[in-house]
Amino acid sequence: MYQQIKNLAMEEQIETMTRDLVSVKSVNGTNGEREMANRLEAIIRSFPYFKSHPQNVWTQELDGDKLSRKNVFALVESSEPAEDTVIYHGHMDTVGTDDFGAIEHFSLDPDYLAAFFKNYDKDEEVREDAESGDWLFGRGALDMKSGDAVHLCNLLYYSEHRELLKGNILAMFNPVEENDHEGVMSAVRELDRLKREKKLKFLLAINGDFVSPLYKGDPHRYVYTGSAGKLLGCFYIRGRETHVGETLSGVDPTLIASRINDELNNNMAYAENIPGEVILPASCLFQRDRKAFYNVQTSGASYLYFNYFLYERSPKTVINQLKKVAETVCGDVATFLKKQYNIFSSNCDLKGTSPDWSVSVMTYGEFVDELRAKGIDVAAVTDKVIKANANEDFRLVSFRIIEALEEQADDKRPKVLVFFAPPYCPHNYLRENVELEKRCDDLLDHLLAETGKETGEPFAKKRFFPYLADSSYLSMTETEDETKEITGNFPGWGKTYSIPIDAIRKLNIPVIDMGVYGKKAHTWMERVYRPYSFRILPKMIRKMTERVLS
Repeated sequence: MYQQIKNLAMEEQIETMTRDLVSVKSVNGTNGEREMANRLEAIIRSFPYFKSHPQNVWTQELDGDKLSRKNVFALVESSEPAEDTVIYHGHMDTVGTDDFGAIEHFSLDPDYLAAFFKNYDKDEEVREDAESGDWLFGRGALDMKSGDAVHLCNLLYYSEHRELLKGNILAMFNPVEENDHEGVMSAVRELDRLKREKKLKFLLAINGDFVSPLYKGDPHRYVYTGSAGKLLGCFYIRGRETHVGETLSGVDPTLIASRINDELNNNMAYAENIPGEVILPASCLFQRDRKAFYNVQTSGASYLYFNYFLYERSPKTVINQLKKVAETVCGDVATFLKKQYNIFSSNCDLKGTSPDWSVSVMTYGEFVDELRAKGIDVAAVTDKVIKANANEDFRLVSFRIIEALEEQADDKRPKVLVFFAPPYCPHNYLRENVELEKRCDDLLDHLLAETGKETGEPFAKKRFFPYLADSSYLSMTETEDETKEITGNFPGWGKTYSIPIDAIRKLNIPVIDMGVYGKKAHTWMERVYRPYSFRILPKMIRKMTERVLS
């Protein structure tokens, strides 16, 4: 690669590498992620500095990964010995390509897609962008292979201008970002090793993940000084089965699930309120009943879970809010069923006592306390379920654990259990009361003001990156007590899933996202804006790097 780009201008270097990376199909959960790691390593090893220092490029395989995916690291050391280090990081995987439909074969071909969209009359904006020649199309072009190419270009630049550095540059490329973030979680161990063995002091991590307009006509180029966190808020809903001929005598879990979904899904009333920030509501990612085939019995249980962003709110507040929603819904459903039963019984001239539609609502932690008080070995039951469902999705295993515990306790009463399941992303942001973080924030303010004046770019700084990102695993603001609130309500924590909480808290690396700019990530119209992403952004990252290290 170096021979192809060595005589090119910076923006041409970045575009050449972006196109090269886009050509490698690295869809999350496929062998392409491993191929992408190999390609990144090969590009880095082609740079003259790394030919002279081959030990400064290495990979880290993910433990137990069936696809043998790996992280890629490269270290440019200062010309004078130094501890201070800035991290450049990005992810190498993409979402799938099936959304391209009939032109899926060309999903990695920027030139074909540009020509296609020039004649696309169903979306004026994408057609105008294609006609302008300023946009590069293709799966991964925006999210985030152009960001990786920016990091590679700057890595090459500093490898050839080490005298500009008062410290070191560590580049880190991770797989598995698009779902469970296993790549960066493994990388945390490697960062801890480098901190101990090489005595590196990490001052800042710069993520190049994409930024986009937040509304139609939004002119801003956003820079984010932290990462939103995420919890998966889950509801296990046990009903009381009945024949449809006696439907009002049962408790239908699908009705409760639907009401919870209706109450919580996209409802800003339950979202945090932080003026000026992009704060998103909960969104439903899964709603199913447990029935495997048709019959005339109502369902026995339903599963429901939500993407739930964390900004400043504590995990305890989240679990209490979810429990309160379930309690309110169950009360409303009981009232509704009583009213319908009264109408039904009056019509049929039925006498006698009406059914009981009450439903218990508990957190998983409260449920476990009940079971242990009965002498049930929760850990043993959990281990048995995990062993029997080794190839099952993490989230479904959580529901299986609960059902096995119910069976062990012979507890089939109607209930809603509220709990958390994978993935868990910690949240972080630059804090005023932490000296290093405040310094990074102040330097960024000066840089944005300076660059805006020089280029005319309308910058806006916000605290929370509005999409889920690997940066969540480099620092965390949750306290130890707050993380206990998560782990205590997380079936199978430490067995089916965990994150390196102690290591993340120990690293505590300030993170910012200075990302490439584009539109329509995760869609077939995905595209990156060349003038900002390939010309302005790389120089901004260089200035930020040098100032942090100075």
